[in-house]
Amino acid sequence: MPRVSLNQPAPDFSLSDFTGNPFRLSNLRGQKNVLLIFNRTFT
Repeated sequence: MPRVSLNQPAPDFSLSDFTGNPFRLSNLRGQKNVLLIFNRTFT
């Protein structure tokens, strides 16, 4: 995985949203700022 620095664009990635539809970060490019929060749970 590439190293990411502050104030640099995040690497593009894709995942499924809550309803199973594909979502790609690059689809939001040029819109308002996006805050990414990654949460990990331990079970």
